[in-house]
Amino acid sequence: MNEVNKAPCDNARDGFIRTEELTRVYEMGQEKIYGMDEVNFTLARGDFVVISGPSGSGKSTLLNLIGCIDQPTRGEVYLDGKPTSELSETERAAVRRERIGLIFQSFNLIPVLSAYENVEYPLLLQDADREKREDQVEELLRAVGLEEMKDRRPGALSGGQRQRVAIARALVGDPELVLADEPTANLDSKTGEKVMELMKELNEEFCVAFLVVTHDPLVSDYADRKIEILDGKLEKVKEGSK
Repeated sequence: MNEVNKAPCDNARDGFIRTEELTRVYEMGQEKIYGMDEVNFTLARGDFVVISGPSGSGKSTLLNLIGCIDQPTRGEVYLDGKPTSELSETERAAVRRERIGLIFQSFNLIPVLSAYENVEYPLLLQDADREKREDQVEELLRAVGLEEMKDRRPGALSGGQRQRVAIARALVGDPELVLADEPTANLDSKTGEKVMELMKELNEEFCVAFLVVTHDPLVSDYADRKIEILDGKLEKVKEGSK
């Protein structure tokens, strides 16, 4: 990780992500389904925010909109004060590649690649030089406790270890934001707790903002801010306990 992301989070509390009346409507025949309904939301650098809610409440829709994967029907997502709707698809892809890390509940590792190669892959997409790739991959594998297992392929790793590889991969490109979609869904409770402790430690060490969506009560315990979502609307905001 570079020195910018290692700056104390207390010095970086600007709201670099902001949504304004964010709305996403899906049309099912003649019926309109609101995946996101006029949501106003702000995320500061270094935040650890957890959004919880039942299936179909709009959690993943919000991640997709903030992550420039999908576009709103109306309303706006602002990145550093600039509306993302004005970005071209090439520019949106660059944002996803260079500024945002993604963690999935199903890990989404490439099975034929080793742990090292899976973590390295985003840097290859960025055309990073070999020395930078080696330094950052080794640092992140140490940070997640998998330096000794870097040559193993995903099939030779446990679920918790695969998720730790996924976390390292999400962080290796020095993102400002990590979006995590149900990161503990395929883990037992003990492993899930270890994964969340790791994510919180990396959030604090590198000052990377985490936006996590989940229905797992365990995950919410690690939040600086807890938000509940229902039918595409943000319901409550609570301070975290850890």
